Amino acid sequence: MITLTPEAVAKVKELLAERQRDDLALRVFVQPGGCSGFNYGLALDSNLHDDDTVIDQDGVRVVVDSASARFLKGARVDYVESLSGSGFAIHNPNAVHTCGCGQSFRTRDEAGQPASCDVAGAAL
Repeated sequence: MITLTPEAVAKVKELLAERQRDDLALRVFVQPGGCSGFNYGLALDSNLHDDDTVIDQDGVRVVVDSASARFLKGARVDYVESLSGSGFAIHNPNAVHTCGCGQSFRTRDEAGQPASCDVAGAAL
C-alpha cells in the first residue's frame, strides 16, 4: 500500500521521541482541496478507526483510512532536507498532475475539488 523511506522512518521516530509518546502513529490521508483537487495530509495520531489500515514499517506505525487508501496505493513517503527547507514529501504513482507546491494532485480518474493552493493539511 504505502511505504516510508529510511529518512522518513528516522524523522517520524525523532518526532515520536520528542513527544515521548509511543502510542502515536503516522496518519497519511488525502482530502479534497488544493489547486489540483486533492491535498495530502500527515499527522501523528493516537485514534484508530474501524476502517483504518495499519502498517508497521521498521517500528513506525502508519495509518491510512479507507477513503484515502485508493489514492495512496503504491505511494512512498520521504523526508527531504535541502537549502530551501525540509519536510515530508509524498511520491504518488497515482498522481497524473501535481501543483508546484507538491502537496496537491489529481488522479487519472478523479479531479477532486480544485481550490486555492492551501498546504495546511501537511502540518507535520
